[in-house]
Amino acid sequence: MATTNPVPRFPAGFQWGVSTSAHQIEGAVRLREPSVWDAFTDRPGRVKDGSTAAVACDHYHRYREDVALLAGLGVNAYRFSVSWPRVLREGGLDFYDRLVDELCAAGVRPVPTLFHWDLPLALHEAGGWLKRDTAARFAEYVSLVAGRLGDRVRQWITLNEPAEHTLLGHALGTHAPGERLMFGALPVAHHQLLAHGLAVRALRAAGAAEVGITNSHGPTWPASPEPVDVEAADFYDVLLNRLFADPVLLGAYPEGFGELMPGEVGADLKVIAEPLDFYGVNYYAPTKVGAPQGEEIDFGGVRMPAELPFSVREIEGRPLTDFGWPVVPEALTELLTAFRTRYGDRLPPVVVTENGCSYEGLDDQDRITYLDGHLRALHRALEAGVDVRGYFVWSLMDNFEWAEGHARRFGLVHVDFTTLRRTPKASYHWFREVLRAQRG
Repeated sequence: MATTNPVPRFPAGFQWGVSTSAHQIEGAVRLREPSVWDAFTDRPGRVKDGSTAAVACDHYHRYREDVALLAGLGVNAYRFSVSWPRVLREGGLDFYDRLVDELCAAGVRPVPTLFHWDLPLALHEAGGWLKRDTAARFAEYVSLVAGRLGDRVRQWITLNEPAEHTLLGHALGTHAPGERLMFGALPVAHHQLLAHGLAVRALRAAGAAEVGITNSHGPTWPASPEPVDVEAADFYDVLLNRLFADPVLLGAYPEGFGELMPGEVGADLKVIAEPLDFYGVNYYAPTKVGAPQGEEIDFGGVRMPAELPFSVREIEGRPLTDFGWPVVPEALTELLTAFRTRYGDRLPPVVVTENGCSYEGLDDQDRITYLDGHLRALHRALEAGVDVRGYFVWSLMDNFEWAEGHARRFGLVHVDFTTLRRTPKASYHWFREVLRAQRG
């Protein structure tokens, strides 16, 4: 059971929200162009339960009901993503016009993410993120969206988790587009980061007031003090925590990576390092890493090939979510204070743009305990001097959870994927009371 002690008070003006993404909730597949995820889920065996996002939560048709859930919850912000494939279809932006209007009428700030992994299939077939031109096409799309919604949207996020899209989608092949390029996927990383920088410029030109990026991060713990384990953990830490943060915040790649990237890297880094108004952090768990063990393993639903220069180990003695991820709230404090130390005044104000867990059931006391613990850990980071401005729960509702299909439930709201009925869980009611107390 969750603790009955009240969550500590956060500063006035703190941003409280929930997050979703277009492909995972919208459905209405025939009203947009195909994406890489449509092609991926059409291949047998790619999604564990065989489901697709053709309908998902049908948010496209039920957005008013979902905005009412947001208003009832009491959040002051909603992070959603804009579907690039939908915007390519004539009239596709009309949906986001309606959604933004509904949010504004409900007193909920819209916080759009402009890319959350659903690359238009036609762009992928023309080379996708392996090609520099995709970054230019992204900037054009961003200008179009900002021109349409910018009169009501103040806060924008360029990319969601480019590390995962690179690693899972292009290096390991467990996510769309399903490429298994290993370290040949590094151009994907660079071109996403270049797309981010170009998008920042496009948003500034459109008058955007607040621009940021969202990266996933977590502490990396060596499996032992032995040099081989420490070295492997350091390398993993670079891939997860520095490869995408250093270029954005410092204007440089970690040592040894710049020469592996395509194009005029020095000139590109000036674009990538455009100043930001906030830095989004998605946090779920730390990772224990050691030297390679010479065999492929399944870790958290991801097949980790034997040829990687590290191996991911289990963190023992911790409760696990239904996804098999360890619950370690204090590692969020560790992560954020380490970022403040590493980047100093180059780190903008931080917003935790995702934090959540997968559990079954309507009486989801384990989720309440998880969120309670992480809010306390976030408050400790704030007390330690980290400039934290907001916190978003992943996710508003159960959704299509990528390669897991409908088998993992992260929502504060339960979705029956047969009837599409929404039912607030115990965690929804708990979070609503937390937000009321914060306003009291």
